[in-house]
Amino acid sequence: MAGAQDVDWYETLGGLVLPGGRTRGGGIARHVGGAGQRPGGDRAAAWRGVNIVGYDPIWQSPDQARFQPRHFAAIRAAGFDHVRLNLHAFAHMDAQQRLSAAWFSTLDRLVGEAVKAGLQVIIDEHDFIACSKEVPACRSRLMAFWQQVAQRYREQPDAVLFEILNEPNGQMDAVWNEVLAENLRIIRATNPTRRVIVGPKFWNNQDHLESLQLPEDDRRLIVTFHYYAPMEFTHQGASWAPEYQKLSGVTWGTPADLDRLKGDFDRVRAWSDRHRRPVLLGEFGALETGATPMRVAWTSAVARAAEARGFGWSYWQFDSDFIVWDMRSDTWVQPILGALIPERSQASR
Repeated sequence: MAGAQDVDWYETLGGLVLPGGRTRGGGIARHVGGAGQRPGGDRAAAWRGVNIVGYDPIWQSPDQARFQPRHFAAIRAAGFDHVRLNLHAFAHMDAQQRLSAAWFSTLDRLVGEAVKAGLQVIIDEHDFIACSKEVPACRSRLMAFWQQVAQRYREQPDAVLFEILNEPNGQMDAVWNEVLAENLRIIRATNPTRRVIVGPKFWNNQDHLESLQLPEDDRRLIVTFHYYAPMEFTHQGASWAPEYQKLSGVTWGTPADLDRLKGDFDRVRAWSDRHRRPVLLGEFGALETGATPMRVAWTSAVARAAEARGFGWSYWQFDSDFIVWDMRSDTWVQPILGALIPERSQASR
């Protein structure tokens, strides 16, 4: 990392690394001085981001895009420092698994505009459903994806990160460590110092961190987990989830609820300490079908719990559902923005 050779890599990954290599120390600085040491309350240095464009028509018809270049400036002004680009890239491959020129043109534009706005960018391969059912086909496509993407973006600044695969699950669970390793080798061939995000099997579930096998000598890795507990609250009324479709009126916020959150995050922190790996909470959110005050309380509690333990976070998601930006009114959903970034809840619209 440019200009940071004298700083422990573990510290730097946990803080905000701005384009150009400038480092603003952050959440995981405790590890430089020894396990358990943390800086006092520097929440402004936490790594805060939002997931974008996974379900935007931009990929099929750029002229129909909901997300516009000006949204990057709005995201940065609100106090976020990174975006996680959710890419369903397999649908844009030809029979030889080559990604289309049009698809790459859109991705090039998004990456360039985000970096220009002062944001870090996570390039996240998001074909988790296909990969849960057709592992041989997924493995081939995933390697083809990273061969092309890693080569294309090898000269990008450190502000651009790679995430090998979102939420491995289903049939992928049994071979996930093999798949992770083969794609990391592809990435390292052209991007030896690129920060790469990896997570455990079973939907990036924190209870499966111990199953994750990482090369000990590769310290350019950030470990991610996703958190939607309790699902009965965060996914009540979700049309795509039969077990939660008919749920409504589920509440959250009891002492037992808060204890569960604390216990879950304490276990992740303990794993991070043991393995000296920085952590990114890559997704969290509560669907609009829940009561807004409780959704705000849950969102705030999760974000603060992550920051208190030195984890970066990426909220799910900018628009579509679980939204923090309302495309119809073209402005922030202020209660959710305030829960995420309380000191900037009245950011410019």
